[in-house]
Amino acid sequence: MEAFRQCIFLALLFGSTLAENKLTEIQAKSACGGILNNNYKALPLTLKANENCIWQIQRDVNTTVHVNETIRLIFSSYEFNPSSTCDRENIEVYDGPSTDAPLLGQVCKTHISVPIFHSSSGSLTFHISTDSTEFIRTIFAFYYFISPDSPEIENCGGLLTGPVGSFVSPNYPKPHPEFAYCVWHIQTEENSKINLTFNDIFLELDDKCRFDFLAIYDGATTDSGLIEQVCGRKSAAFQSSSNAMTVALSTDYANSYKGFSAHYTSEPIPTPEPNKSISCSSDMMTVILSKSYLDALGYDENDLTLNDPSCRPVALNPVTFSFPLNSCGTVKTGENHTITYTNSITASPNGNVITRHKQVDLIVRCIMENNSTVEVMYETKNVENDDESALGRFNLSMAFYDSDSFSQMLDSPYFVDLNQTLYAQVSLHSSDGNLLVFVDTCAASPNLDSTSPKYELVKSGCAEDDTYVAYPVLEHYGRFRFNSFRFLRYQPSVYLRCKVLICDSKAPDSRCTKGCHPRHKRELSSYTWKGEAAVGPILLKRDLSSMDRSDSSMQVHPEESQNTPSKSLYTLTFVVLAANAVLLAGLAVKHLFTREPEYRYQKLQSP
Repeated sequence: MEAFRQCIFLALLFGSTLAENKLTEIQAKSACGGILNNNYKALPLTLKANENCIWQIQRDVNTTVHVNETIRLIFSSYEFNPSSTCDRENIEVYDGPSTDAPLLGQVCKTHISVPIFHSSSGSLTFHISTDSTEFIRTIFAFYYFISPDSPEIENCGGLLTGPVGSFVSPNYPKPHPEFAYCVWHIQTEENSKINLTFNDIFLELDDKCRFDFLAIYDGATTDSGLIEQVCGRKSAAFQSSSNAMTVALSTDYANSYKGFSAHYTSEPIPTPEPNKSISCSSDMMTVILSKSYLDALGYDENDLTLNDPSCRPVALNPVTFSFPLNSCGTVKTGENHTITYTNSITASPNGNVITRHKQVDLIVRCIMENNSTVEVMYETKNVENDDESALGRFNLSMAFYDSDSFSQMLDSPYFVDLNQTLYAQVSLHSSDGNLLVFVDTCAASPNLDSTSPKYELVKSGCAEDDTYVAYPVLEHYGRFRFNSFRFLRYQPSVYLRCKVLICDSKAPDSRCTKGCHPRHKRELSSYTWKGEAAVGPILLKRDLSSMDRSDSSMQVHPEESQNTPSKSLYTLTFVVLAANAVLLAGLAVKHLFTREPEYRYQKLQSP
């Protein structure tokens, strides 16, 4: 068994090396646009601000073109500017040799699936545009031509309708074929949900699953909400929210392994009472309407629209709308230190003359208050009203970075030298690009106990520490630096807790842009929301030895442990030699006391 595990480990290590080598081979300086005429090609793209690039995929004029040849284009990994909007930063794919061809679809940061496009002919065009924000966008695209003469891949996808079932990748357990795209649709009885288990997954290993991968969707198509994109060597289990689930397998041109083996079961969903709910996170609004609730009104999911009719439900049973706070026609307003995001779900009766159905106008709101989020929903059904509310909060985090470029985050705990410059960043995780973060007050303490002494670095935006420097306000990030220190008569550790203000950049006289203002100037309190973020501990390297003597849980700084393997090797060598010496001494003693009596011989004299 141990030998088998070693073989598996070596196989994964070898596969990971192959993936890295392959990525190294295809990684070149990505040009902004061009003509692509290879049979297949992987495109690792890196884009900056204000890019406007067009790629055309088509056969070279000197290449024999197969009749009815088509193209498959896959964007297996992409990262846009988090504060971007879909109209300013996106990928647009066209079914032809230019952007004048019919639009196949658009990809932006709100996309909820792995985008895969199929052309109707032997040419395809995609256009990538970015906004003016300084941010490194990374996109991994892969395309290949599909000939109608290519042999059909057996067991590649299908429809599964039984209450239980199983399916495997093509050729399983042998290596899966190259250039495969297989889709399995699972559909069980109404009012049931699906439990999907992968007993075995063995696909090319990659941290972002850019090459060979499985995509599991919570719905009837690949346009449903993506549950997860998986690859590598593992087992996994997933559950749907309705009676429909979709599984897609995509493979490229190299490093084929045995694929996967899966089975599913279904279980009934108790029929809920007519209900509806709304929840708000730091950047998303989710509205759930039960099927029985819609049945009672005489409507289904096809009758419902948001302010933006192109925004559709991400799940069907129950009907679920989930969308970023700054999309789908959502309207933002601000008043009395709150932000309110408002949208509406409407359903209108069909027919030109009469109807027996009420018109439904469901108003949904997320109200962001200080240190919390309040969700309010009320609906108008002719003269009927209903209110609901819940609680939540904005999502803030804080971390240290290695330089003022704020590109490389440091791991916690943070080991530093006394008086070393530290670079801290408070991040707001929100899809609303018009919000600003301002670090108002930061205090350090030797621990997180409320009774421990406090040392203020900044108060009301005014530096209290000589080494504290605040960086200019930058959208969702509040940044500053200071020099490390230690508290006298306490352990050499420091925790940092900051109070931050969040403002609407479009609001006049925003507090977040005013810098240092003592609190008695109340006329400058035009912030929208405030919250807290904490980080620590910060540990001083030079005090590690004394800290270890006073603490039974020893911590070792990585830099100080670099020589540990060589020291351990010397110690082990000495122990082995000493053990051998003791063993030899023991054998010698044993031989001395257990040998046969010694006889002396005397030469006989001649008679």
